[in-house]
Amino acid sequence: MSREPILRLEGVSKYFGEFTALDSINLEIDEGEFLTIVGPSGSGKTTLIRILVGIEELSNGKIWLWNDRIEAIPANRRPTCMVFQSLALFPHKSVGENIEFPLKLRKQRPENRKARAFELLDLLQLPQSFYQKRINECSGGERQRVALARALAFDPEILFFDEPLSALDFRLRKNLEKELKDLHRRTGKTFVYITHSLEEAMVMSDRIAIMRSGRFEQIAVADEIYARPISRFVAEFMGEVNLFSVKGDDSGNPVGTEIDIQTGGATLDSGMGLVRGALATLMVRPEAVNFLVDDGTADFVVEGVLKAEYALGSRTQYKVKADNGDELAVEKLREDRFFGKVGDRVRLGWNAASAHMITGD
Repeated sequence: MSREPILRLEGVSKYFGEFTALDSINLEIDEGEFLTIVGPSGSGKTTLIRILVGIEELSNGKIWLWNDRIEAIPANRRPTCMVFQSLALFPHKSVGENIEFPLKLRKQRPENRKARAFELLDLLQLPQSFYQKRINECSGGERQRVALARALAFDPEILFFDEPLSALDFRLRKNLEKELKDLHRRTGKTFVYITHSLEEAMVMSDRIAIMRSGRFEQIAVADEIYARPISRFVAEFMGEVNLFSVKGDDSGNPVGTEIDIQTGGATLDSGMGLVRGALATLMVRPEAVNFLVDDGTADFVVEGVLKAEYALGSRTQYKVKADNGDELAVEKLREDRFFGKVGDRVRLGWNAASAHMITGD
């Protein structure tokens, strides 16, 4: 797969009166990439994708598709296609008529349209008998596949997705996440996807772009964002996490300012050092925290009381109230679960290699 930028954004901004929805965004999307844009409501992700597909006009900036600027080209003349959350299918037409719609607009011959529709039914793993089936007789998952087939009938260079799975039930959504990833691999098309769901982004994407207040906070592969977020905002957005405000002591080692973190006997990794007096946030994911029994040691230790235990299928989550009143989360696989009781005093520990120092807010 070629990895050249197919789409480039330079200083893209969008203003609604005095409100700045997008603030001088720069972005490169590689050909054949699956990029997912995530962020809270109001972060600008929907505005951005509407601009990219040509539904909304930008206020400032440039958009390049390969070597051509496209920001002034109307949506119907761009080699892109959008799959909407509502799907926008024709409910009283057949599956075949829906898939063939863009081909009919291009005045292709009926026999060629039908042949292409059958190809796309095969690609989306729908029986060819669905060609005559009415859309209003299809299930939610089948409609999603038909919408994808119709989008592919346009033969776009880039497919944009506006939260197409958000209205589906959990099991169907999980299945379609995997199918979308497989479809991306089979077609080799460039996918740009927006969602509120971190899990969707983690499952499907080559890279994840996290938006905050009209700008990208961090763009990276999922593992890097999860393990090494550049700001407290990203750390909290990427799922449950334990965060501690810390400050560099006289040696540059972190000392807790919000919670009583004890430095254990092990030598701290040199990468954990801070400038003397500097403030930062120490992050550790719940799965990296251990219950210390007997004389167990760790680079960092917190003492408290076990307040709750939750069964999460293959995992068990624990809530521990530290002695200063703050809560910590711990997660273990079922086979590694902790056999203490709610109300027990516990010692928690984690090592510097499992933690990450954040200097952004």
